[in-house]
Amino acid sequence: MPLMSLVFAAASATSVASPAAIEPATRAAIEATCFDYVDGQLEGDPERVARSLHPDLAKRRVLGDTPDERLGLRRMSKEELVELTRQGALKTPKEQWNRSCAVLDVAGNAAVVRAETPWFVDFFHMGKFGDRWIIVNALWYSKPR
Repeated sequence: MPLMSLVFAAASATSVASPAAIEPATRAAIEATCFDYVDGQLEGDPERVARSLHPDLAKRRVLGDTPDERLGLRRMSKEELVELTRQGALKTPKEQWNRSCAVLDVAGNAAVVRAETPWFVDFFHMGKFGDRWIIVNALWYSKPR
């Protein structure tokens, strides 16, 4: 069997929850975490942002090849993101808030989410710890200003 056929067969054998199949309470809890992250940045509320993030957050943005690094990434910690929020780096008047959080998939205690604001798009990996969903990983794209 050709390689592409094997890939397609494996993909079709894998069960992925459709967004409609996600339980409403789970979706609401995940969205609440996402909006803590997004709205906290837009409001300039560092405590709201901090509660949405895992202490060992891995937040990255693709840079591509740079003079110092092949396949370069901009890396950001929870502490750096919270401090940027404290400084009001993305603070935006509420009438300019055009933001969304979309839960893309959930499998047990893991979820994938897409967040968008006027300034960025983030793709999150969230984990459920006890009753709380928390952002563990984020890959972001900065929109041109």
